[in-house]
Amino acid sequence: MDHGLDRETLERFRLGDETAVRLVYERFSGPLFTLAMSILRDRDLAGDAVQQTVVKAWKAAATYDPDRELAPWLYSIGRRVCIDIYRRERIRRHDELDGDELVTLPPDIEQAWEGYEVRSALDRLSVEERTVVRLMHYEGFTQPEVGEKLGVPVGTVKSRAHRAHRKLAGMLGHILETA
Repeated sequence: MDHGLDRETLERFRLGDETAVRLVYERFSGPLFTLAMSILRDRDLAGDAVQQTVVKAWKAAATYDPDRELAPWLYSIGRRVCIDIYRRERIRRHDELDGDELVTLPPDIEQAWEGYEVRSALDRLSVEERTVVRLMHYEGFTQPEVGEKLGVPVGTVKSRAHRAHRKLAGMLGHILETA
């Protein structure tokens, strides 16, 4: 199940079924619009970005793996579409300016998107795995220190950390694919 879409719908989407594409649009147009607004800060451009994202996803649907979550795949397409629109608008606006002003892509847009993806992935870990990751990576504790702090053997910390890292790698692989 992916955000309210069953396996059959995801498989039909992969095959390019128009009804399934419409269901994907209905489910994801709101979040895609929010993503587009955060990058483009213009309602008309954001609306265009959502339309372009869904069309690109439809055209690339055969490459989608229905065993993976649909949202990260769609959001990475949406992010690239927004960046393309932003760059196109920057060039268009630059041509309209007197040459003294330049509109540039905010340097933190990539970091903000990646940070959102990491936070989202962390939220999907179990509480035990998330706690180990937080203590090790955000608070800088060693595995023995984490074990002591949580009152569990260091072997338990190691297995939770290993499971958490493996899950995070699976959930965040799309970030490397789009880099």
